[in-house]
Amino acid sequence: MTPVPAEPAEPAGPSAKDDPHSDLRAVLPRLTQLSAAFNKGRLTERAAEAAGLALDRPAVGVLVTLRTADQPLRIGEIADRMQVVGPHVTRQVQSLEKRGLVRRVADPHDRRASLIEPTGAGMEAANRYVTSLLGWFAEALADWPRQDREDLTRLLTRLADDVTARLARFDAEE
Repeated sequence: MTPVPAEPAEPAGPSAKDDPHSDLRAVLPRLTQLSAAFNKGRLTERAAEAAGLALDRPAVGVLVTLRTADQPLRIGEIADRMQVVGPHVTRQVQSLEKRGLVRRVADPHDRRASLIEPTGAGMEAANRYVTSLLGWFAEALADWPRQDREDLTRLLTRLADDVTARLARFDAEE
């Protein structure tokens, strides 16, 4: 009996023409790579050290959130913007208050509530951190053409907004 030649094996998974997500397959490992690089490289911690801040990542996150808001925020608003739960923010705010980096102010619309705003020292600390972080990214992207940098900003903004909105819909459905 003569052996029959084996058929070529089908590639694992659907072919590109049958896969509705084939254009996104390369994105997922890159997002994982970036996340791992930022964490392993301790980017947040290095930027905080370079800015002279002895703060952990969540505390820096609260300060930067307040800086970018350009207005005092409630604890819940800070938590929403950081995509964490309120008790985590409450602990960070208390720690930042003790250091004189944030303060509570009365909410003009609800006397029972208070808003959180950075103090002058808190704003300076947040500005130093942001300057350090932006300097790092500027060096990493120094060889990129201006159009590529603008495209990156536009596309990352769109991705972040769309992912955040989709996740918010999931939360609302629960």
